[in-house]
Formats: sequence, structure tokens, C-alpha cells
Amino acid sequence: MFPLTKLKNKCLPLFTVLISSTTFISATTVINTLQTDSVQAQTIPVKSSSPWQQASFPVENFQAYTSGFGYRTHPVTGKTSFHQGLDIAAPLGSYVRSWWGGKIVGLSDHTACGTMIKIKSGNWTHTYCHLMGTVENNGNGNFLIDRNGGILLQHGQTVPSGVRIGRIGMTGRTTGPH
Repeated sequence: MFPLTKLKNKCLPLFTVLISSTTFISATTVINTLQTDSVQAQTIPVKSSSPWQQASFPVENFQAYTSGFGYRTHPVTGKTSFHQGLDIAAPLGSYVRSWWGGKIVGLSDHTACGTMIKIKSGNWTHTYCHLMGTVENNGNGNFLIDRNGGILLQHGQTVPSGVRIGRIGMTGRTTGPH
């Protein structure tokens, strides 16, 4: 998933650590701070009043932003319309994580959005569309189920920021995995 670099015959993922909204530490800096005889996961404490500190990028294996929020030429109809989302492309089956923690307030699999989940985070509601899996009701409420991905979420459940909530799919009206 990540490019690897060698440190005394040990492989480490090469990454960038986000420290705050304006400061980055490169992988080289992090690797240089590790002891060369013992490689362990390390936590870097961050003190920040930024609410963005609690956010998580929602897509594993990110490839590109394919369609932004706002007016666009619709890729299926060819008409100008308002796009209410941000399309983030990734390989089919890549995991989607909750952008912010919150409560699941909607599950559906019968609209142009395909299999989707809505999570209410404070004043904001985040909608994740075109996921793999189905929405089922077992008499105790609605569940989003992706058996192959190991996802089982219930309407009303609280989820923390960064937890896996689905996988990139092509359900609903879409022209590619995002």
C-alpha cells in the first residue's frame, strides 16, 4: 500500500505525518528519529485547537479527485447540474473511513447514490455514496452489510472518526469507482 524504505534491513512504510493544518514532517525526519536497532510504531503528541485535527481522510488508496462540489456537466446525462459531493477515486474495494465521528442517521441502497450511509457530526451530515454491500432490515432496524469487506453498521450506531464504514463500489448511478 505504501512505498517501502529500508532501515538496517527493516522495511518501513514511507509516509508523511500531518502535524497541524500548516506543518508537515517528512518520512525522512520520522525515520531519522527512530532507533536503528528497534523499529516500533511511535506516537507524536500534537497540541492544536484546530477542529481539523479530529478529521480522517475518508478513502484508502486515494487516486484522484474526479469531480468537485458545484456545477458541472453531468457525466451520465450530459446536462449542467449541481453536484452536491466531492468524488474521490480509488480502486474498487478500497476501504472508506468516516471523515468525522458521529451518528449514523441514514442507510439506503435504492437511489442514484447507490448503497450509501449518512453520518451526522454536530451540525454537519456527511453522505458516502456508491459503496459495496446492501442495506437490509432484520426486524431490529436497518443495517449496511458488506460481507466480503467485513462491514456491518446499524442505523443509529455511533462511529468514531477514521473507522472503516464501507468499500469503494459502483452502486447507483456512477461512471467509475469512487
